[in-house]
Amino acid sequence: MARLNVNPTRMVLSNLKKQLRTAVRGHKLMKDKRDELMKRFLELARENKRLREEVEAQLMEVYGSFSIASAVMTPQMMEEALMYPKQSVSLAVGSKNIMSVDVPVFDFETSETEAGNIFPYGFANTSGELDTAIEKLSEIFPRLLQLAAMEKEASMLSDEIEKTRRRVNALEYVKIPQYEETIRYITMKLDEDERGNQTRLMKVKDLMLKEAIEERQEQDRESRAEYDRAHACQ
Repeated sequence: MARLNVNPTRMVLSNLKKQLRTAVRGHKLMKDKRDELMKRFLELARENKRLREEVEAQLMEVYGSFSIASAVMTPQMMEEALMYPKQSVSLAVGSKNIMSVDVPVFDFETSETEAGNIFPYGFANTSGELDTAIEKLSEIFPRLLQLAAMEKEASMLSDEIEKTRRRVNALEYVKIPQYEETIRYITMKLDEDERGNQTRLMKVKDLMLKEAIEERQEQDRESRAEYDRAHACQ
């Protein structure tokens, strides 16, 4: 792993150690977030699968009723019966936060509250299967909205899991190893400089001690010479 291109100083070393601690803490938080997102995604996927199977089974019944109605009624009669819907739906889109992800929440309100007002035609010239199909569609509509919200939530959680996974991998395999390698290099460089300084100090100390010894020996020789001259004069 290539180290960072920085000056090997104690200030840089201190800053890198702080950044490493932050990166390690951030890695743990991001990893916990990824695990929690995965847990919620799997729970959502199971619930989504169950709801989808129920909705698909109900839609098959609706398609079957429509097929029978289409066989009994003429295309013109079918088109006239469904041309002007009697009931309208207003859809409201909200949101909820899941692990910093804003997922949509759908809510709806119908213009007619009575169940009998969902049929936009009279019953004289239509088939009972068409009534059954429209009634089942009215019943399944809330589940369709719930399924759509769950599908979107699963998609958004999947994208967030992928982003979080990339960040975790970037911290684990790039940033943290770079910090560690750089800290190791700077520490070795500073230790090497410290050993070099110690060696130079020891050499300077030896030179100073040698000079002091030579100076002392010179003083001793001069004192001895003066002593010898003084005795010679006597």
